[in-house]
Amino acid sequence: MASAQPASSSLTSKDVVDVEKQPGISTSNDGEIRRGSVTPAYEIARAREIQNSIAPLRWLSKGELWMDEKMGIETQGIDRIPEDMKRPPHLINTFFMWWSMTCHVGTLPLGVLGPEFGLTLGQSVAAIVVGTFLGALCTAYTGTLGPKTGLRQIAISRYSFGFWGAKLCSVLNVIIGGGFAVVNVVITGQMLSAVSDYTMTIAVGCVIVAVVSYVVSVFGFAIIHTFEKYSWIVCFILLCVLIGQAAPHVGPSAPGFGTNLEVAGSWLSFMAICFSSSSGWCSMAADYYCNYPATTKSWKIYALTLWGVTIPTVFVTVIGACIGNAALLNAYPPYADAYENHSLGGLLLVIYHPIGWSKFCLVILTFSVLGNNIAINYSSGLSLQLLGHYFHAVPRFIWSFLVALVVAVLAIAGKDHLSAIVSDFVSLLGYWTISFTFILLIEDQWFRKRSGEGYNLEAWDQPSKLPLGIAAVLALLSGYLAGGVTGMSQVWYVGPIARYFGPYGGDVGIYLSGVITLIVYPICRWYERKKTGR
Repeated sequence: MASAQPASSSLTSKDVVDVEKQPGISTSNDGEIRRGSVTPAYEIARAREIQNSIAPLRWLSKGELWMDEKMGIETQGIDRIPEDMKRPPHLINTFFMWWSMTCHVGTLPLGVLGPEFGLTLGQSVAAIVVGTFLGALCTAYTGTLGPKTGLRQIAISRYSFGFWGAKLCSVLNVIIGGGFAVVNVVITGQMLSAVSDYTMTIAVGCVIVAVVSYVVSVFGFAIIHTFEKYSWIVCFILLCVLIGQAAPHVGPSAPGFGTNLEVAGSWLSFMAICFSSSSGWCSMAADYYCNYPATTKSWKIYALTLWGVTIPTVFVTVIGACIGNAALLNAYPPYADAYENHSLGGLLLVIYHPIGWSKFCLVILTFSVLGNNIAINYSSGLSLQLLGHYFHAVPRFIWSFLVALVVAVLAIAGKDHLSAIVSDFVSLLGYWTISFTFILLIEDQWFRKRSGEGYNLEAWDQPSKLPLGIAAVLALLSGYLAGGVTGMSQVWYVGPIARYFGPYGGDVGIYLSGVITLIVYPICRWYERKKTGR
């Protein structure tokens, strides 16, 4: 386990050589090593100072250190991880980690939305494949920034958004993770209720899953990688059994509904949801790669992430579309009744048979969402620490607990509206994730790589040495407001551009947000650098 580093350290001649050899790290003009290039001592010292000055924080910090010593709970927070302190798992873990994060029953509701939108099975599958692959491209790219910087994803965004603008990214990242976690907790709550023959409320099931997810997440990076390496296997097998038992009642030729224009709009909206599902990880991908050496080939990280996200997400979402097709479009009576009366949890209970086997499968599948929720709790805790020094002084396990608590409360409140939560929440994510990705891409490949400036890694927590962030925030807001709002298609609002795709609209906000960001950010960032020199 990675633990907190000393608040101060001495630099030797060997340290100087190591710094100069690391990509993107340099010394100042007078030869003085930039503080933080070798050790995050400055930031740790600041956090320790705050902890020692406030009694409750001092007690919590001592408690965290005690748990680290006794149980191996990770005390490493948002601090940058120097090269000599990195302890990476095998690189292939990055592939299997994504399988555990996406190959679970919480992904099934996404696929069910296709038939609910009136799409045939073929139309649903096409939207799933295209949307998921495009979204995974975003996650794969942002993940490549972790090894070269040793920083968490939101900390990396400070080199575009600045110290203060990145706080907006922190908040949005927590909202994204929390939304996905709510979906996971609700579906598993429904499943546990079904297992009890509906004698146990959905709310109790929600609490059980939220608690277990939190407990595992506090152990940190190492156990997450170990857990995620294997946890997907059982779920993959049971999902294969699920589609095998449902297959006789799936109707590939079952007609959808709506006019040609309405179908086009529904397809665009469903594809946007699939895009958002796989791109939603772009604001936390580097959290799981920052322990890999800076010499790790970016194309390896990119390829393993791209296919690690795409393959299992498509696999599970297509299964969701198939069982949705059987229950809604093909309208096989037992499936249709179960979905109507008990939502997705009841539908799964009926598909798996006989009843004893069905209940066993649902109990096992309940814990398949842990891989996803564990990662969300972990990254959300880090994002909250990045809101400032005082937030950093609060141990990560406290923030993760608060996130888990809020997720459980929201899940209980929305337990009867799973489809509405998935449709309304997930599709909104794409507008900001595509802008976030494009901003980091342009900053990294154009303003830093082409200019030869690289990253001053000791400046990651020093506002005076970071960009102002005005350009990035303006580009993000422009993309969301001018693109997302005008192109969104929701039950409660259809944008003026989305209305061109039938009475219910077609969600084109993602494309508009991306185009506007690509135009606004380069211009504004060029002007910001010209005026500020940073």
